[in-house]
Amino acid sequence: MAVFQFTFKRYEKKYLLTMEQYDLLLERLEGRMVDDKFAHSLINNVYYDTPEFLLIRRSIEKPVYKEKLRVRSYGVPTKDDKVFVEIKKKYKRVVYKRRIHVPLKEAVPFLEGKTPCPKPGQIGNEISYFISYYKGIAPAMFISYERYSLASPTDSVLRITFDKNIIWRTTDLDLTKGVYGEKLDLDGKILMEVKIPDAMPLWLSALFDELKIVPTSFSKYGKAYGKALKDGVLDPQAAAKAYFLAEMAGS
Repeated sequence: MAVFQFTFKRYEKKYLLTMEQYDLLLERLEGRMVDDKFAHSLINNVYYDTPEFLLIRRSIEKPVYKEKLRVRSYGVPTKDDKVFVEIKKKYKRVVYKRRIHVPLKEAVPFLEGKTPCPKPGQIGNEISYFISYYKGIAPAMFISYERYSLASPTDSVLRITFDKNIIWRTTDLDLTKGVYGEKLDLDGKILMEVKIPDAMPLWLSALFDELKIVPTSFSKYGKAYGKALKDGVLDPQAAAKAYFLAEMAGS
């Protein structure tokens, strides 16, 4: 039986790697990092947001504090399969994640405000408050990607993940519908995330210097949202007006 972690507190640093950097890095990591327990996975998410996309618009502005709500599955689930309902918060570069693991058929009505939290408790209460606080919150975007995960054999928190084939859509926002939509163009690069408890290990920092790997600011949801606006999938004027009104109402 799989054992899952339901609370996280860590730093997450992101990088875009060329294929050459990716291949060289994997060579250098041999003996330092090993395949995670679930090394290869297909991760599907439905991000929730307000009608004016308040959460992602605030996130793009890079505030000191930001938060997101999503439902995540590993693979394409059925209604009876369990999924993760997650709140992800970031404050002063530190990432906090709180999640519950419940059947999809119970998660959806809960997030729609139709039923109580299927898993009562502190985390469930936090998610319930989040839903009540952001009025009109609803499914906003589907995002899927293939992930390769490495873990440190000596540090239980240090992990490195590599994401590719990022797919997004703004319709049919149901995890059971499978993976289809528009591919997010990374210019042939792979998105790497380093998840660390505090400071970057010196050996890893030196390795990044050697391979000229530099950090970047990257949000899958943010990039897909920007692409949706650019392509006219979302109405930028309507979104901007709704966002302005929402900000004025909250000020």
